[in-house]
Amino acid sequence: MSRLFGPIRQNGYVVRDIEAAMKHWIDALQVGPWFYIDRVQTDWFRHRGQDSAVELSIALANSGDLQIELIQQRNDAPSMYKEFLDSGREGLQHVAFWSTDYQALYDRSLGLGYKLGHEGQIGGERGRFAYFDTGAPADPHAGTVVEISDISGNKGRFFEYVRKRAQDWDGTDPIRPVQGRA
Repeated sequence: MSRLFGPIRQNGYVVRDIEAAMKHWIDALQVGPWFYIDRVQTDWFRHRGQDSAVELSIALANSGDLQIELIQQRNDAPSMYKEFLDSGREGLQHVAFWSTDYQALYDRSLGLGYKLGHEGQIGGERGRFAYFDTGAPADPHAGTVVEISDISGNKGRFFEYVRKRAQDWDGTDPIRPVQGRA
């Protein structure tokens, strides 16, 4: 567990083909069900301080208490997802920590020198998220991006719903479409 952020709650994978990625997790690893949002509606999104009209598809499932997030960017808008893919990588891009005291964690992270990469909001002011750079891209020890996410609102309730559906999943209905917001 991180003394700064708490337990890792999510591993986020940036992929080029979200449908193929869900199929892999379902068939090879038997993780599911997947809650799939074909076009995420963000309230706002900024990349490195500039507004960005990013278009995303997201799928969420749990393996125990760890949430797996699959992200496919659908356009060329600036984002850390696009930077990751443009660098030739695909796969695990971030680890996420969840908080019900988001602003305090956000301020503390910036105060400790974390560099904001991108941030946004989904589903109102209690749906904020921020991604921080962990080091120079050429540094093999820098690890992945760190995300913090506010779960004090509807997003937190949805994440709990996803976790509970995975507990007794029997393999049926492996992909479950969701409209618009996580």
